[in-house]
Amino acid sequence: MTDLSPEERDRLADVVRLQPTKNAALADLWGLESGSEVHRYLEDHLGDYYYRDEDSYIRATPAAAELTGAEPGVVEGDDGTPEVVRVSALGARVLDVLAGPDDRSESVVSVLHKLRSTFDLDPEAETLRRELQSLKRTGLVEIERRTVTTFRRAAESDDVTVKEEEADEATS
Repeated sequence: MTDLSPEERDRLADVVRLQPTKNAALADLWGLESGSEVHRYLEDHLGDYYYRDEDSYIRATPAAAELTGAEPGVVEGDDGTPEVVRVSALGARVLDVLAGPDDRSESVVSVLHKLRSTFDLDPEAETLRRELQSLKRTGLVEIERRTVTTFRRAAESDDVTVKEEEADEATS
């Protein structure tokens, strides 16, 4: 199924950007009356491009992201720049401690020390590195290559809204 109408393509892009998401969130966005209507729409129109994860959250397939060109977890403003970005709980904490756009970028080890002292978090270095790379893909973090790879926020904190992924029931 590659011949999607413009509405189907737009709604599929919403699923990509908002994933993981719930029926209720899509119902509100699409102006539908209930989660049941969302479920029916997804099954009837986008069945090849979405799935429910082990927690029943709605997620897009890789083919959906490729087809729409939308970035997972990123909602763009009218000017095309990220306006709302969904990140993991660790990602939100990383953004809280990471050097700002005008500051000297910092190494994974430096960020790890800040997480330990500020939030009493102790992720594995590789987990933190993956999170920083994920934040880079959303445009929130930029990389500077020095002796080691270093990171800093790409924009001021008040330029974009960061929403931490919710951990409640996904099918409401």
